[in-house]
Amino acid sequence: MTTPVYSAGDFARALQALMPQGKVWPRDSDSVQSQVFEGLAAVYERNSDRAQNLISDAFPANTVELLPEWESTLGLPDPCAGPSPTIQQRRNQVVARFANSGGQSSAYYINFALNLGYTVTVNQYAPFRCGQSRCGDSLGGVEWFYTWAIRAPLNTVTRFRVGSSTVGEALATWNNKVLECELSSVAPAHTYLQFQYS
Repeated sequence: MTTPVYSAGDFARALQALMPQGKVWPRDSDSVQSQVFEGLAAVYERNSDRAQNLISDAFPANTVELLPEWESTLGLPDPCAGPSPTIQQRRNQVVARFANSGGQSSAYYINFALNLGYTVTVNQYAPFRCGQSRCGDSLGGVEWFYTWAIRAPLNTVTRFRVGSSTVGEALATWNNKVLECELSSVAPAHTYLQFQYS
């Protein structure tokens, strides 16, 4: 079922229909009453449109007007995004934190990064063990059990998108600061993350 869309004319006709009958309630388009209803109807049309936008705005991936509410709910904005993040970066952080269910697996880190807008691979290390490791593997100590390599492109480009970006934002931004900051904040305290860019 589609949501009904009402115009200012629809609201003006509805207001006229609610008025009592009689000479003191003129229905002519040039009457003062009709002009007042036309002025009010424009406000009702704008409010109706905003209410319909609220339905899609309630979802984190589409939000614009409710973005500050989502951010305050999820502890954002934070220093990870820098002093002036774009709407897309802010929205990606909201989605990543909202969908974050926690974890310590490679799949968890990959999915979290994807929600932030980054494509990464994860490599887990282990210390060298006779009979299990291959020639050429690094020796490493026990700390290699807790070391992960996050591999990402040197610069992840976020391009300006009509409908997702706002006036005044850069046409493209590229950096991995948000990736490093956010993944470091969700990493277990005993682990070491290495960020490797190619």
